[in-house]
Order: sequence, then C-alpha cells, then structure tokens
Amino acid sequence: MDGFIISTLASLVANAAPIVYAAIGETMTEKSGVTNLSLDGTILLTAMTAFAIAHNTGSLALGFLCAALIGAAVAFIVAFASIDLEQEQVAVGFVLTILAADLSSFLGNPYVNQPGPYLGQQPIPLLEDIPVLGPIFFQQNAAIYASYAVVFLAWWWMSKTQPGLKMRGVGERPASAFARGVNVHAIRYAYTMVGGALVGIAGATYSLVVKLGWSHNHTAGNGWIALAIVIFGGWDPWKVAGGAYLFGMLKALGSVLQRNPAFVNVPTQIFSTAPFALMILFLALTSSGLTDRFLNLFSPTTRRRLERLIRGRAPAALGQPFHRE
Repeated sequence: MDGFIISTLASLVANAAPIVYAAIGETMTEKSGVTNLSLDGTILLTAMTAFAIAHNTGSLALGFLCAALIGAAVAFIVAFASIDLEQEQVAVGFVLTILAADLSSFLGNPYVNQPGPYLGQQPIPLLEDIPVLGPIFFQQNAAIYASYAVVFLAWWWMSKTQPGLKMRGVGERPASAFARGVNVHAIRYAYTMVGGALVGIAGATYSLVVKLGWSHNHTAGNGWIALAIVIFGGWDPWKVAGGAYLFGMLKALGSVLQRNPAFVNVPTQIFSTAPFALMILFLALTSSGLTDRFLNLFSPTTRRRLERLIRGRAPAALGQPFHRE
C-alpha cells in the first residue's frame, strides 16, 4: 500500500485515541444512569494540566495521572450534585464545562505555545512488521495502544462480568437493583468517576501525544463530539469506538484535502470544522424519519437488526435521580 495512505491511516488512529477515551468514559457513566455534560471543559482543563505538570516535572506519567485525577474530581462534582443534591444533571454539566474551560485558559496562560515533553513513537517489536497493519496500529505509543485495550475492557466489563451487569441494572431499573441489595448511589458515583478519569486521560492524550503543547481553546469542541458519538454508538463500546474512528477519518480526510492543490483556495476553516458538521448531520439523519422509511423497506427481522446497528437505546433511567425507599 502507498506510504502516504498508510501514514494518513496511522494519523487517523492517533487522532481518534482521545475521542475513544472520552466517549468510552462517558458510555460507562451513562450506562450507570448519570449524564456528564462537562466533557468539553474537562478535556480542556486536563489537557492544560497534563502539559503543565509534564513541562514542570519532566514526567509524562505524572501528567497523565494528574489529568485522570482532575477528570475524576470534576465527575465527582457532577455525581454529588445530581445524586445527593438532586440537581439537574444537564445544567450542572453545562456550568462545569464553562468553568473548566475558563480555568484552563486562566491557569494555562503561562504555558501557551511553550515547548515541552511529549510521548514519542514506541513501536511494538514483531507486530510493527506486519504488512499494512503494523505501521498503522503498532508504530504508535503507549497512550494509543491503551486506547485499543480500553474499548475491549469496557465491552468485556459491561457484558461479561457481574459488576458490569449491576452497573447496567442501575442504569436501567435502579429500583429493582436496589431491591436486590445493590447500592445504586455507590455504583453511580464509581462509574461517573471512572468515566471522568478516562475523560481526563483524553485531555492528556491531546496535549502530550496528538496536538502537542498548550494554547487557549486547545481542544474546544471535541468533548461535544465525544458526547455525540456515545449517542451515535448506541451506548455500545464497539460502535462508540467505530464512531470515534469515523471522526478521526473525517479529520484525516480534511487534512489530506487541505494539502491538495485543487483545494488551495478553500478557506482552512472549512476543513477544520467539516468533521464536526458531518458528525452532527449523520446523527440527525439516523434520528430522522428518512431512516424510518429506509428501514421499512426490509422485513421485520432485518429491520430490527439494522435498527440495532444504526440506532441505540439510551439507558431507561439515564438522568433520573433515584430515591431510596
């Protein structure tokens, strides 16, 4: 395969990794029944934090750790406000995303456009030599490799383990789960914070791996895309990851077209914003009557299968407070 195509696909995989972390984290949070809309601000704040910590200490691992802790801390506030204070989750998330974004600009001002450490390539021996797949997937670095594992582990945990089944039960029928002795509030706290930690790792992956360094609004908009991809993927880790890689493909395609002489007169803003617009358009189409009419062309069995593939059903108790009897 052409070297340019392989390098473009490798870039696609790398660019998708932060979205994979954030979207999988939010999937786990929402599967437990909590909506965390603070993703965009959290990614900004943790991207700044990871870069600042790595810049000052020289430790990339400490940068990732601090980003995960801050992501979990922001998610804890969401959980506390929605579970204990019974505040509207959407409103809390909006307030926190604005606050976190402003904090990232205020606290990150000394680090704007500063050089700093970053995570370079860490090829995996033997696997990197696999034709085509090796250069695309196995000539990356630890943060990218871990994003592959996160998708599998999230699916396995939610589908194949007892704690995962309890999490899904809490998100679907919390009263029934409580009647069976499940601590609904503890599980919601736990998965909201785990999801927040993954969102924090997404921020660190941006500033230390994908979009190196720090600048104001460094990752603005990507948190909203991660939220949209959770819906696009129907709260299923594999489909959510597919949505993240689709977004990465759109961004990579935009970069390729931007360098094409045929598009030299097209404003660069078109290429940077097109992936966001296309993802929103796709979401709108899959939720519209056009999709319903398309599905009606098939037999009932095929229609159900296609609907499960194209659409997903949100957890029944998503965003709803649970009151202990």
